[in-house]
Amino acid sequence: MTNNNGYAARLNELLALTVKEQASDLHISCGHPPVLRIQGTLIPLLKQKKITPEDSEGLARVLLQDDRYARFLKEKEIDFSFNFEGGGSAARFRVNVFFQKGSISCALRLVPSKIPTIEELNLPTILHEFTRANQGFVLITGPSSQGKSTTLAAMIDEINHQRSTHIITIEDPIEYIFKEDRAIIDQREVFQDTLSFAQALRSTFRQDPNVIMVGEMRDQETISTAITAAETGHLVFATLHTNSASQTIHRIVDTFPSEQQSQVRAQLSSSLLGIVSQRLIPRIKGGMIPACEIMMQNSATANLIRENKIHELPLVIETSLEAGMISLNRSLAILINAKEISLGDALSHSLNPTELKMLLRK
Repeated sequence: MTNNNGYAARLNELLALTVKEQASDLHISCGHPPVLRIQGTLIPLLKQKKITPEDSEGLARVLLQDDRYARFLKEKEIDFSFNFEGGGSAARFRVNVFFQKGSISCALRLVPSKIPTIEELNLPTILHEFTRANQGFVLITGPSSQGKSTTLAAMIDEINHQRSTHIITIEDPIEYIFKEDRAIIDQREVFQDTLSFAQALRSTFRQDPNVIMVGEMRDQETISTAITAAETGHLVFATLHTNSASQTIHRIVDTFPSEQQSQVRAQLSSSLLGIVSQRLIPRIKGGMIPACEIMMQNSATANLIRENKIHELPLVIETSLEAGMISLNRSLAILINAKEISLGDALSHSLNPTELKMLLRK
């Protein structure tokens, strides 16, 4: 077996190449050469030899170090962050190491060192409104790898630069490293600094935060505590893997037993400031651009949530453009008309392609 130094050198070479090519991800999987994801497309590094089970284990050991390797063998998968310095560049990666068919695979996501602004991400300017609130619940949703963490980081960093406040983040793992400006920022990593999202969130009530960021709401206890935090004077940001505002409400409410669901809807109707559901669409001129559905809190949306008429939310969103709301299809249509994205890509990301076609004909 090649010694650890050999694998460390190979890993450094791959990470330097990932940074140089501005790839979003590096995949290490047995039977394939290393693969980069560049502007949404997987690009095999054909000049590199195929990864063997021995290679993937050696590379994983370098990434994990001894303390994490034992936990990985026990749990069969692990999330963590990895700082890389080499090839004249420094970078941070979010890493997932997992078993497949008895061998080890690694997926590494490059985390940009500079936190982009809302404008630099081409996100709707209405998102600034959420950063100015003093309390409430803001949800950033969408499928995996659609930029939720980056949007959250942009909003938290805006608060950092604008307000003297105490921010606590709970993440698994920590991705962006915030450089404190006007705010005090405590970043807590699950398993390293706390045992769970729920435990860390419960503890925030004794840590005097103004703003709380929850990297992911994975269970009923975390969701319940986040809602309570928003009700009790905190500004809470969180993510969910849902496709739309209405699906997000259903997901949250359905987490609770039927006898509690009416109470949860009432809590959401009063505490929820907004839901941003986003997709990253390939840009015609290269790169990616977000399309967003945005639901803002007003009397209409609050009443629909409280009265369990969630199916009517899309209509309110579609007809409340002047209030800052926008449907995903309208966002896609705007990007098509601006010649930012192709019709084909828009239709493939739309939840209602027929409606999108009708919108484009108007």
